[in-house]
Order: sequence, then structure tokens, then C-alpha cells
Amino acid sequence: MSDILQESSIEAESNGAVKCTVIDQNLSQRLRAALTADKDQLFTVVQDASGDVLLAVLRNPALDEQHLLTLLKRRGLDEIPAAIYNNKRLLESYKVKFELVRHPETPSHIVLTLLPLLYIFDLLKLCQMPGIIADVHLGAERNIIRLLPVQPLGNKLTLARRGSAAVVEALLREGVPSVVEACLDNPYLKEGSLYQFLSSAQATAENVSIVARSSRWKGRPNIRLAILKNPRTPAIWFTMFLPGLPAVTLRYLLASPRLTFAQKELVRQASHHK
Repeated sequence: MSDILQESSIEAESNGAVKCTVIDQNLSQRLRAALTADKDQLFTVVQDASGDVLLAVLRNPALDEQHLLTLLKRRGLDEIPAAIYNNKRLLESYKVKFELVRHPETPSHIVLTLLPLLYIFDLLKLCQMPGIIADVHLGAERNIIRLLPVQPLGNKLTLARRGSAAVVEALLREGVPSVVEACLDNPYLKEGSLYQFLSSAQATAENVSIVARSSRWKGRPNIRLAILKNPRTPAIWFTMFLPGLPAVTLRYLLASPRLTFAQKELVRQASHHK
């Protein structure tokens, strides 16, 4: 009986050794293929499940941008994104930089290093991608805002219409009338941000009038109040907005130290009609 068990044990060990040998040989062949495959074969090799094989692929001189973009569409890459980043030749491609930034497994310190190298509208794409992690979204926003001062007007108008809440706030602060008008249609613009803008030095008579004419914003009580509290607001908007205001609001406006004498006269006239 013991002899049978011993023979079975020896046979099992032998089978295990054979399997390990087969596995090792298979991995060895795949590693060799990763290092020597030509451009066409590499598209198959970059789908390999082994991290060791994928690391070997990165050393293949035939590896180009298209192979890397195919590889970066995958998940479960572990250390591969960092290995690509650390390879100067592989990081020459702008598209590879962008895909590294958007890949969820790229370490955050690498993402933050690459973000300043991206074009402004690719940063905007990152802000709008569903599922993008919060740090990437915030980093992209900050880099867009950093680049705003040197952007041509056309770019600013596009960003005003499509940018995130933080980007729109930054554009409002610049106070360019055509950009302000574009910002008003942005779905991410918050009422609180517009209220703050109307209380700022950038809220010129022209910019106030742009807001006052906006079908989206002119009917909101807080926005109307901000317009009426601005010393640069043209008289026409007092004429338009004062009727119908409650007496307590009119008294509040009369007590405001910001209004000009002429503006307060308009408020007094409205009060007398109450």
C-alpha cells in the first residue's frame, strides 16, 4: 500500500514538473515573441494577459504609437502605464501622453506631470469624460484656467459655451463682453457665480446690460437685485426692474452705499408709487 502511495506521489510530482516546464516554455516563447515580433504581430502580442510579456513588448524596437494606443485601451495593466511614462522614446507621442492621462491606472503623480503638456481642448475633453477621476478633472480645470490669458478670442468663446463651472467663472472674471454673453448660455454656470460677477469691478455697464437682457437670467430675483445694486447699471434697467419690487427691497436699495445719487432717485420715485 505504501509503495503504491509513494509511486502515486512520485507520479504527481512528475506531472507537476512537466506542467511547470510546459508553462515556462510557453511563457518563454511569448516573451521571445514580445521582443522580436514585427509590427503586424505586435497587435496580437499587446493583448497578452501576462504583465511580464507586456513589459517585454515595450522593449521591442518595432513598437510604435498605434501599438501603444491599442495597449492603453485595456484595463488591468498594473505597472505598464508607469513603464511607458519612464521610457523617453515611447513618451514622444502626444496621443500616448493623452491616453496615459485618461487611463485610470496611471499613477496620479504621473497624470499631474503630463496635464500641463496637453492642448487646452484636450483638457476640456478630460473634464467632460464620464467616469474620469476627480483629481484628473480638477487638474484639467486648473490647467485650462492657467492657459486662458493667452488664448485667442475664438477659443475663449468656445470654452465659455462648453467649459466647466470653474472655467466659466474664470472667463467671467476677465470681463470681455462677447465672452460674458457666451458664458450666460453655459449649462454649468451657477447663479451664485453670476451674482458675484455682477458685484465685481468687471461688471461694466455693457456687461450688466448683457446679463439684464438674458432670457435665462433676467427674471431671477437675486440676479435682478445684483443688477440694481451695481453703481454702473444703466438707468434703463432701474426703470424696467423696480416696478413690482416689494417696499422692503426698495428700502434696502436706498440704504446701499454703492448706488449713485441718480440711481437712488430712481429708487425713490419707485417708492413713491407704492
